[in-house]
Amino acid sequence: MAKYAEMTKEELQKELEGLREAYKEFQSLNLSLDMSRGKPCREQLDISMGMMDALNSHVDLSCEDGTDCRNYGLLDGIPEAKVLLGDMMENNPANIIIYGNSSLNVMYDTVARAMTHGIMGHTPWCKLDKVKFLCPVPGYDRHFAITEYFGIEMIPVPMSEDGPDMDMVEKLVAEDEAIKGMWCVPKYSNPQGYSYSDETVHRLARLEPAAPDFRIFWDNAYGIHHLYEDKQDYLVEILAECKRAGNPDLVYKFASTSKITFPGSGIACLATSLNNLEDIKKQLKNQTIGHDKVNQLRHVRFFKDIHGMTEHMKKHADIIRPKFEAVEEILDKELGGLDIGSWTMPRGGYFISFDALEGCAKEIVSMAKKAGVKMTDAGATWPYHNDPKDSNIRIAPTFPPIEDLRQATQLFALCVKIVSAEKLLKG
Repeated sequence: MAKYAEMTKEELQKELEGLREAYKEFQSLNLSLDMSRGKPCREQLDISMGMMDALNSHVDLSCEDGTDCRNYGLLDGIPEAKVLLGDMMENNPANIIIYGNSSLNVMYDTVARAMTHGIMGHTPWCKLDKVKFLCPVPGYDRHFAITEYFGIEMIPVPMSEDGPDMDMVEKLVAEDEAIKGMWCVPKYSNPQGYSYSDETVHRLARLEPAAPDFRIFWDNAYGIHHLYEDKQDYLVEILAECKRAGNPDLVYKFASTSKITFPGSGIACLATSLNNLEDIKKQLKNQTIGHDKVNQLRHVRFFKDIHGMTEHMKKHADIIRPKFEAVEEILDKELGGLDIGSWTMPRGGYFISFDALEGCAKEIVSMAKKAGVKMTDAGATWPYHNDPKDSNIRIAPTFPPIEDLRQATQLFALCVKIVSAEKLLKG
């Protein structure tokens, strides 16, 4: 089929009539499908059920240093959990704190601590006239929600396949001491599935921020979440790079097992410099005596080591890879060559990013919802939900059963066609 923009008005009007009839048929199906969040599906949760048998009332619940995991103690986590997640994050266990079930909670706490007590002796952010964060876009809506909640001004930074625009990042942080942080999802980014290039990581590690308490919030949520064994993205390890660059305190690195085991009861962790760890523990010891060590032990007994975790992730990939490929196949079949949208084809992570014609995203999402398919709100991938081009839509393929996903993607593509045709007819 010809590109929509090259059709005559009459051809496009006829095309639109057929599309609207197809849309009515979808509406008559009374669908109720959810593609709004990047949740693991039931089959993914099922592969971790063996973890429920890793501990029972008859086994020794002491960790390797002799601590009884049923009791108080070990503020920064049990040693074997620090080794396991250290291997997952490619960091020394000595540089890691193990938290509760949510890395998002750790990020929130990290911002809150900087607001109320400052970072390493610097002025608490709440006492400053203005605090700003750099936000690569499109990006993770829950990151933006944290900074918005604390009244932090967010500055969008465009993303490419290599990561954020580093010329812009370097210039802004060097010139403005009000810029105190930067959100990053460096591997299989949310939503585009991009991984930062070696050069991007090198330049980030060598930033010269005007603010001595500037920190990069490095959310490596998808560090081992590959879709393919033979096509995997590689990411330079940021903490080692910062140390080499003479910037050891620049980064807070976050991760969790939320999309490895059970999202509601995984374990989260933070890796950073010893100076930052000392600063964090001053607050943490007033907040808790220690997180859930029984859950930490459960994870270690289930996986045993990083090799067990890697093999486990292959099972995840086998479940969700066909879903990503189904979405990509349908988008290509229905929209390829029409020049009314583009989409990413990631090698890992949880999302596909779709860019519609400018001014169309909200209407596409609205049309899909009216026919029974719930998508992530258009604009959610930008600070303040304000996508200036109204074009980006995040597709989350993991949760629905594959046949539901196919149906939802067919409807989505149909909505893209209808809204794009209507826009072009209006001129």
